[in-house]
Amino acid sequence: MTPASAPRAPDALLIVLVVLLAAIGLTWVVPAGEFERGQSGSRTVVVPGTYRSVEAQPVSWHAVFTAPMKGFSDKDAAQIIGFVLLIGGAFAVINATGAISAGIHRLVRLAGDSPGRRRLIIPMLMIAFSIGGNTFGMSEEVLVFILITIPLARRLGWDAIVGTAIPFVGAGVGFAGAAFNPFTVGIAQGISELPLFSGWPLRMALWAVLTAVAILYVMRYAARIEGRPPAPSAGDASVVAEEPLTARRAGVLALLGAGILLLVWGVTKWDWYIVEIAGLFLAIGIGAAFVGGLGANPAAQAFASGARDMVTAVVVIGLSRSVLLVMQEGRIVDTLLHAASQAVGGLPAVLSVQVMFAVQFGLNFVVPSGSGQAALTMPIMAPLSDLLHIPRQAAVLAFQLGDGFSNFVMPTSGVTMGVLSIARIPFGTWLRWVGWLLVWLVAIGMAFLALGVTVVRW
Repeated sequence: MTPASAPRAPDALLIVLVVLLAAIGLTWVVPAGEFERGQSGSRTVVVPGTYRSVEAQPVSWHAVFTAPMKGFSDKDAAQIIGFVLLIGGAFAVINATGAISAGIHRLVRLAGDSPGRRRLIIPMLMIAFSIGGNTFGMSEEVLVFILITIPLARRLGWDAIVGTAIPFVGAGVGFAGAAFNPFTVGIAQGISELPLFSGWPLRMALWAVLTAVAILYVMRYAARIEGRPPAPSAGDASVVAEEPLTARRAGVLALLGAGILLLVWGVTKWDWYIVEIAGLFLAIGIGAAFVGGLGANPAAQAFASGARDMVTAVVVIGLSRSVLLVMQEGRIVDTLLHAASQAVGGLPAVLSVQVMFAVQFGLNFVVPSGSGQAALTMPIMAPLSDLLHIPRQAAVLAFQLGDGFSNFVMPTSGVTMGVLSIARIPFGTWLRWVGWLLVWLVAIGMAFLALGVTVVRW
């Protein structure tokens, strides 16, 4: 079958719309229920054993037209939407100076014609992103970096999938196998009354294995497609032309590098999040226009063009958020959580922990937030693990693996769908590419969970 005759994968907008319709349908067939909530420090957590049925509140079918607006106006989604628009505009200003094009061209020249030297770029970058996922929970920040790695991958003879996988998969496996991520491991251990970041030796071993497998998978794919002409993409056309590395452009790259270092410092030391990161890159964009000698009007026009290129991504993000809001309005989220917790009981410990893993994987489609999922599930899973004679550390590991791995294929995640929309990768194409990697990662995760229950002394 030729590319021209191949069936086209469903668009991301269509996929999220179908998921929204399914969520509305679930509110008509899944009984409504709720847990009582309590406070654990500054976090709202579920009180185990308090689930009760409540009056059904099925969501009307016309919500398919009104829920998207609620998704856009939701505080969490609105912040990500604003973040994507500002980042897109800021990077368009940086691109307009020609600095990124010149820097990529210089890097390509240094790599030369040696495929081996070129492919070394993949493990070096992926290890760096994986460390970010391991230590400070890099997630939304990936939206920044794919704007650099996609044109880099194209210049090195690869495609947008490689450019997307370098930061997205790199940070994702680091996030899933993290030993020191405060937003998943830290919160889950706190709720489970475990010492902060305890059990790190096994998690570091898991992180190393997951990162190595992900790197090998991406490198194997890159080697297979090397030499093929990459498909054209309007989104990165402005950054692939060869440009000389002038003093002004070198200054812009130095400013961008300093900004990325400041981002890492701010996230780890000052608890920066979306608002601060967006402000940082807006400042970098303004500074780049000045250092690069771009001029006020060209800079403003570039910013508007870059933000405009992100419109599809922000629509997908808003729609993704509306799915969760529909299920919350129908009061079925706690019902699904209760049913999941019931499914874990009555099995041997080594099987129960695997069911926990599967439950956490599935629940991430309902609660697409690592910290939010920890707050919802760990008050139930921690005491349940005691009844099932499973170490609480293993229950935390099942949570972080289920949450982390599902991020690669989750159509309700604004970050996941935003990344694919920015990269112009159809969701179906991405699923076909990442599917076998996910199989390997899940198998490794299950093996480590079995070790955590049967061998390891936490």
